[in-house]
Amino acid sequence: MKTDVTWQEDVHFTAETGSGFSIEIDGNQKVGVRPMELLLAGLGGCTSYDVVNILKKSRQDVVSCVAKIDADRADSVPAVFTEIRVHFVVTGRNLKEKIVERAVKLSAEEYCSASLMLEKGGVKIVHSFELIEAQ
Repeated sequence: MKTDVTWQEDVHFTAETGSGFSIEIDGNQKVGVRPMELLLAGLGGCTSYDVVNILKKSRQDVVSCVAKIDADRADSVPAVFTEIRVHFVVTGRNLKEKIVERAVKLSAEEYCSASLMLEKGGVKIVHSFELIEAQ
């Protein structure tokens, strides 16, 4: 896996991923996301991928899955994340709560590399979920 990050100006950078995509990163949020927001987005993408994959393999009729992520950071430098809360809002038809709970747990404890790496680094990550019946 490879990514190149190139300085553009001031606190603006462009990341070019090994898979051929680019991401604008900007500490001032004028033309891109802040670096720590990008880290949260990566965590959200990693764990959401797992949850949706597990639910589909479990034959759950999922129509939407949104990971709402909220985080606290240390007051001093380095301003690392101290706690991250990942709340899944899963919408589908006749979803089984136990299966969704299992999918979230498996992602958190076994599959999501980003989550597991952050936790090993001392970040507390709390996972929760809610179900919405699709119309």
